[in-house]
Amino acid sequence: MILTVTPNPAEDLTWHLAALRPGETHRVPTGVSRAGGKGLNVARVLAAEGHDVLALTTAGGAAGARLADDLERSGIPHRLVPVHGETRRSLALVDEASGDTTVLNEQGAPLADDEARTLLAEAARLGRRAQAVIISGSLPPGFGPDELAGLVAELVAAGTPVIVDTSGPGLLASARAGATALKPNRDELAEVTGHDDPVAGGRVLLDAGARLVLVSLGAEGLLVLSHADRSDGVRARLPHPLHGNATGAGDAAVAAIAAAIAATPSLVSDPGPEGVAARAALARRATAWSASAVLMPLAGALSPDHARLEAEVVTGDHEASAADPADTAQAQPAPETDPRTTA
Repeated sequence: MILTVTPNPAEDLTWHLAALRPGETHRVPTGVSRAGGKGLNVARVLAAEGHDVLALTTAGGAAGARLADDLERSGIPHRLVPVHGETRRSLALVDEASGDTTVLNEQGAPLADDEARTLLAEAARLGRRAQAVIISGSLPPGFGPDELAGLVAELVAAGTPVIVDTSGPGLLASARAGATALKPNRDELAEVTGHDDPVAGGRVLLDAGARLVLVSLGAEGLLVLSHADRSDGVRARLPHPLHGNATGAGDAAVAAIAAAIAATPSLVSDPGPEGVAARAALARRATAWSASAVLMPLAGALSPDHARLEAEVVTGDHEASAADPADTAQAQPAPETDPRTTA
């Protein structure tokens, strides 16, 4: 079983517009309400791909009730921690003319001390029995970097691989706690490490204690760095652009990471040829899953073409992939992580 933990879920509201004209009134088709938050999007992808997954999150108020109802209808196994605060909402406006998505994220209500303790205890209890644990998304007040780091350290000490997709101080705290894998995007990495070069930034997280760092590079694809071989990493990208709804692209990449580590734990620590090959295969799959999510109207789903896209992914070491900027500038295989659920 793969466990996803979403400390700050959201009721995702999505509207598709022919063209977004700021300051004007729009008449649009009926929007879609869906249980969201990065960890829930990851759980949807894993479940659709046939993996045994359990989604742990909170729910409160009317929005939390709608989130719970949607999870029931989806059939995704889940555990909910009841909270007093209203589950936040997230609004996405997809401009089909430009391909851009405008996202408005509510911050989320604070967790009371007892609510945070219950969520942490459940995550630790369930995580000790899991093949891998994913902790994704923003951290609500009451569940900060210290709580996150404590959970990561406890699970890693119990032998459970932990993948973290968050930003800000929580990212560095997770590295120091020994997270198995981290998945920042380029901007999140630069903010935490002070390095614009993703290789240099990724090494800061590796030196802090993370074992694997996967960096979303937008139009340049995905970079995988490992503590095991200390090389400049492997880059993966599609040779052609894809356009669509980028919300959920980062979550699809995280799902690929978790599935790969759960199936082949040695890919994290093996410095030999088999480990290098396994990490290159992970880079290809994460890039393809991320790209295929762009083709779908809602986060938490992969295009049926993801296997074909994986066959088209180009991989190479950092220097070789960066050598042809004219080529990489046209590719959009791995958009930056989901803007809907990181804020």
